Amino acid sequence: MSDTKTLLVVVYGGRSAEHEVSCVSALNVVAAVDPRRYELQVVGITTSGTWLDATEAALAAGAAGSAALPSPDSLAQPEGIPLAGSVATGAGPTVRPELLLPRPFTPKDPFTLKDPVSSGAVEVGYDDESRRTVVFPLLHGPMGEDGTLQGLLELAGVAYCGPGVAGCAAAMDKGLAKSLLASAGLPQARHLYLPETDAGDATVETVTSELGWPVFVKPANMGSSIGITKVRQPSDFAAALEKAFRYDTAVVIEENVEGRELEIGVLGWPELRASLPGEIKPTAEFYDYDDKYVSGTAGLEVPADVGTDVAQKMAELAVLACRALRVDSMARVDFLYETAGRGLLINEVNSIPGFTPISMFPRVWEASGLSYSQLIDELVDNAWRRHERRLRFETGR
Repeated sequence: MSDTKTLLVVVYGGRSAEHEVSCVSALNVVAAVDPRRYELQVVGITTSGTWLDATEAALAAGAAGSAALPSPDSLAQPEGIPLAGSVATGAGPTVRPELLLPRPFTPKDPFTLKDPVSSGAVEVGYDDESRRTVVFPLLHGPMGEDGTLQGLLELAGVAYCGPGVAGCAAAMDKGLAKSLLASAGLPQARHLYLPETDAGDATVETVTSELGWPVFVKPANMGSSIGITKVRQPSDFAAALEKAFRYDTAVVIEENVEGRELEIGVLGWPELRASLPGEIKPTAEFYDYDDKYVSGTAGLEVPADVGTDVAQKMAELAVLACRALRVDSMARVDFLYETAGRGLLINEVNSIPGFTPISMFPRVWEASGLSYSQLIDELVDNAWRRHERRLRFETGR
């Protein structure tokens, strides 16, 4: 490889209730990218699934000191930015996803595929061997953090930051994740998994006998505390289920744990390592969406005052949790800590953690000696090394 800049393609927005969080994360990544090392391309995905070239808008937002990148929804209007390679639709200028994805790097000869849109031939070959191209997915929640975008990038043969398809899918689905963590013998709070088809009158009795009250009701596939309700009594349970089912076809019901909320970062490929821990100190009843992103009043302590033994145990459990879920490259692992009870309990593994100004993931790594820009460099380098390893897989018998 030469010293040619890496093309870094930041993808943000998306078809998820976490769309706005993604816009904030993306701005911070764009601002931290070292222009001496990277050429930047920014791709925005609207809430309806339209892909847009948002590079100029992103750079303008950064120069203006905006708090977030503009929502791709605002760029999709007819008066929005002109888009190279766009195709006309009734909703305004759009771009087909395949026009924005970089061509895959492979040492094999180019070949052609039939484009289903134009019915013409499209060359699928390789990028210049002196130029690295890496996608940085910053889509939080379903349709981006759940393995769907990662699968598209795998099919396109493009390197990307963050865990692969299996890891993202397993971590996103709280029911599946908890089953895998239990199979690995890792500690976690008591919980129930409830598909929408099984929600009935018997559920209240089951919760009462197996978990007790209060409980937390969460959509199985969602993040940023969206759709979560703390239910104190059976009479409020149905409303909590209705709210959670607005976001997914299954919910997870968790026991209430009185303990500290701790988080830790994980990095690396193929070997994983953990950062120093951080602690969330909510000002609301629990660390909900408003406390995270609206009021911003939650306390964040980095590093957390937990002592060396607890910090080392968190690091060990975090790596084990990532391995159990097939998560590599990056993750934020959330814990509940019962100081006078069961100790550390794994709560969630987040495959695309937040990169907002108040996000714990970049903070714990900065406290561990890795600056924001260095964090991006490592994620890109890990993505490329993993990609090169996969290019050496045999495709014949």
